[in-house]
Amino acid sequence: MLAMTLALTLTANMARADDLDDAAADMNAASRSGDYDTALNLNEALAEQGNVYAQYNLGFMYRHGKSAVRDYKKAMKWFRKAADQGYAHAQSNLGDMYRLGNGVKRDDTEAAKWYRKAADQGDAYAQYKLGGLYDEGEGVRRDAKEAVRWLRKAADQGYILARYKLGLIYDKGEGLIEDDKEAVKWYRLAAEQGYYVAQNNLGTMYANGEGVLQDNKKARMWFNIARSNGHDDADHNIKIITKDMTSADISTAQDMAKRCLASNYQDC
Repeated sequence: MLAMTLALTLTANMARADDLDDAAADMNAASRSGDYDTALNLNEALAEQGNVYAQYNLGFMYRHGKSAVRDYKKAMKWFRKAADQGYAHAQSNLGDMYRLGNGVKRDDTEAAKWYRKAADQGDAYAQYKLGGLYDEGEGVRRDAKEAVRWLRKAADQGYILARYKLGLIYDKGEGLIEDDKEAVKWYRLAAEQGYYVAQNNLGTMYANGEGVLQDNKKARMWFNIARSNGHDDADHNIKIITKDMTSADISTAQDMAKRCLASNYQDC
């Protein structure tokens, strides 16, 4: 989640700049030390004066129960105030609230509206969520090309779940022509960021020779890595692939997995 640190934008009708700077410094210090009661009080003072960052912080604190008791209606109130001022993180959170029905009746159309506002400002999370809505046809008309367009924007910013989702779309050919090479590309990018589901799927691509040359050692390597990162299905896949491997191949694959992890995915 986003840290609750502020970079205050000052306006003429607020308190003196020095006072706001002091308040922001106190607020950041309180947040870092875990003194959320103080942070809450300081945020409230600035939020009432119209400070967008403090409004967002209050929404965050009420949404996640930081100091204050979790209160989705208050979270909605403050996220909306910040969102109406154009703050992208507040807009994406507002999209979540409508998508999940937190503090408001679930409304996927309204969720899509707020995700789009944030996505248009380059918010990777919102781009991922909007792409997901287009992929599922919820809140918007289902459109595979629009789904890929928004997911790619998020993926190009390194958003791991967008990279995985693109791999899945190309793997399954969901609304598009199946493209195993593209699937491998996006699975690999997500796998090298440590996402165990992508690691397992990349192993499956190697096991089946889809989008890459068939390679049991590479498959076993990625299954081992996925298992080490907590993927429940990796054990099953390891048992299947091992039936077609020699002891030497298994040992090589295990060494490859260790080297990959030790290098932080730089030598895989």
